[in-house]
Amino acid sequence: MCGIAGILNLRGEPVEPSEISRLTGQLAHRGPFGEGLWFSDDRSVAFGHRRLAIIDPTDGGYQPMRSEDGRYIIVFNGEIYNFLELRRELEAQGAIFRSQSDTEVILAAWRRWREDMLPRFNGMWALAIYDTVAGDLFLARDRFGIKPLLYFSSPRRFVFASEQRALVRSRLFDSSLDPLVARRMIVDAFGIEASERTLFKEIRRLQSGHYMWMRQGRTEITRWWRTLDHLPAVPNTEPERIERFRELFMDAVALRMRSDVPIGTCLSGGFDSSAVVCAMAEHEKAGLGPRDSASWRHAFVATFPGARNDERPQAEQAAAWAKVVPTIVEIDETCALNEIDRILEDNDDLYIMLPTAVWLTYRELRRHNVTVSLDGHGADELMGAYLQEGAGAAFRIRNSLAALTSRSRLAGRCLDLLRATVLNCRGHFFLREGLARLPQPLDLVAAEDHLPPDWGPLNRRLYKMFHSTVLPTILRNFDRLSMAHGIEVRMPFMDWRLVTYTMALPAADKSSAGYTKLIARRAMKDRMPEAIRMSRRKVGFNSPMPEWLNGPLSGWTMSLLDRKVPAFAELVDEARLRREVQRLNLSKAWNWETAGRIWPYLNLKWAMSRMS
Repeated sequence: MCGIAGILNLRGEPVEPSEISRLTGQLAHRGPFGEGLWFSDDRSVAFGHRRLAIIDPTDGGYQPMRSEDGRYIIVFNGEIYNFLELRRELEAQGAIFRSQSDTEVILAAWRRWREDMLPRFNGMWALAIYDTVAGDLFLARDRFGIKPLLYFSSPRRFVFASEQRALVRSRLFDSSLDPLVARRMIVDAFGIEASERTLFKEIRRLQSGHYMWMRQGRTEITRWWRTLDHLPAVPNTEPERIERFRELFMDAVALRMRSDVPIGTCLSGGFDSSAVVCAMAEHEKAGLGPRDSASWRHAFVATFPGARNDERPQAEQAAAWAKVVPTIVEIDETCALNEIDRILEDNDDLYIMLPTAVWLTYRELRRHNVTVSLDGHGADELMGAYLQEGAGAAFRIRNSLAALTSRSRLAGRCLDLLRATVLNCRGHFFLREGLARLPQPLDLVAAEDHLPPDWGPLNRRLYKMFHSTVLPTILRNFDRLSMAHGIEVRMPFMDWRLVTYTMALPAADKSSAGYTKLIARRAMKDRMPEAIRMSRRKVGFNSPMPEWLNGPLSGWTMSLLDRKVPAFAELVDEARLRREVQRLNLSKAWNWETAGRIWPYLNLKWAMSRMS
C-alpha cells in the first residue's frame, strides 16, 4: 500500500528529478516509510513511489521494483491477498523470487500471463508496469476501483498519480476546474466517481475494472472486468446458499488478515463491522496462517457522547464477543472546527458532508501504530441497507441518495436527504440563471450493463449502487481519508468471489421479512452477538452536520461566504446562497435536508478559494 506516480516525456526530453519528486512529495502521507525513484536510461521516463510497508517491510519490498530479468519496472499501490498461492504456482513454473513481497509476485505473473494476470488476483490495486525494451507502459486498476489511479495525457507528456491534488500541484501542466463536472457534482454527489471525468478538465480517472496501454504515444483503454460475466451458479436450497456465503466470507476475512504488521478494525457496532471483527476472532480459533498477523486485536470505535444514536454500547458488545479491548474515539462539537481545513484538503473532492469522524478515527489508528484496518465497506450496496421501497419517484430520481452521508443516520434522515435531492432535481438550487438546468449525467462504469431479464428491482438497484453510484464515491472517500494518515483499509465484503456470488443470489436472500443483508445475517448465526446480528437499526458513521452547522460551524460558513472567489461567483448565485445560509444560521434551522442540499456549495467554494 502506498502512493505511486510516473512521468513519460513522449518526445524524449529528460525528466528532471525535481519533477518526479514533487509528485511523490505530494503523496508522502500515503507512504510515510520512504521514497523510491527510478529513471530510464535516457531519463525520459521516471517512476516514483511512497512506501507504506505491509507485506515484507524489509528492503526486499522496496519500489520501484525491477523484474528478475531486468526488463520490467513496476510501481504498485494495494495488496494481492492471494499472493502466496500465486507464488507457489509461479515457482512450480520456474519463477525465482528474491523477496517475500506481493509486488514481486505481480512482476512474475506479468512475465508469465501479461494482462491475463488480472483476473487471477484477489485484491485491490492500481499499478503501472514499464517495458524498458519496447518502451510501452501498462496501467491497471482493480475490479471495483478500491485503489485510485488518475492521469494527465497530452502529445508531449503522460503523467499519473494516486491522487488528483498531486497532479494539480505538480506544475507539470496547467489545470483548471471543470465547471460542468462541478455543477453535476453539486446536484449529484454520487454521479462522478465511476466516470473517467474529474473536477479538473485536464485530469482523467482510469475507471474501475479497466487497464490502459500507452504505446508510441497512443493510449488504449480496455474494460477487463464485468461482474455479470462472472456470476456463478448458486445452490438450490437456502441452507446450502447460507453455508456457501459463510465459507466465502470467512475466507475473505482470513485472506485479509495476511500482514507482516499489526492490523485492526474500525468498529461501529452495526452488523457489517461487527461481523468482520467476530470473523477475525473465529479465524484465529481455527488457526492463523503463516503470514497472518497475530497482532490483530485492535478495534477503534468512534463515539458521539450524548447522541441518541451513539452505537458505543453495541460496539463494545461486539468487541467483547471477539475478546478485543476497544479504543474509544470521542467526537463532539469541539471537533467541528479542529483541523477542518486539513480534513477538507485530504478529502480532495466535493461531498455532501464534512467527514470529520472518519478522518479522526483513522488518525487514531496511526497514533497506535496500527496501519491496516479490516472494515465493513461494500456490504450495504451489495445486500441492501438503505430504503429500498416506498420512496417512489424520489428514489427513482436518485437511487443512491438514501445513502447521502455514506452511512446515513436513521431512516428519517434518509427521507430528508431524498427530499433535498428532489428539490435539487426541480431546479431549486443556487446555480446561476442559465446554468440551473440539471447537467447531463456522465458515462458511468457498468451503467449500461445488460442485466439478466429475471432480475427484479432490488437486484437492479444494488448492481447500480455497487458499481456506478454510491459505492465508488464511498471508496474514494475512505481511500483518501485513511491514506491521509497512512492507513490501509481492507474490505472483506468486497472480495470478488463473495461479490459475484451475492450478486447471483435471489433478491429474497438479501432483503426479506423486514431485514436487509439477510443471507449474511443467517450466515453469522452463533458467530456474533445475537442482538447485533438481528438488529434493524441503521446508524451512520458520519459527523452530526445539523448540530454543527447550528453551532460551531455557523461562523465558519459566513466567513467562507465572505471570501472573494470570482470563479465561484460565475457558477453560483452567491447573494441567494448567502441569504439562505444566514437565515438558517440565525434561526438555527439547519437539518439533514438543508445540510445535504447546501454543504456541496460550501465545499465547492472552499475548494475554489484554495485554487485562487
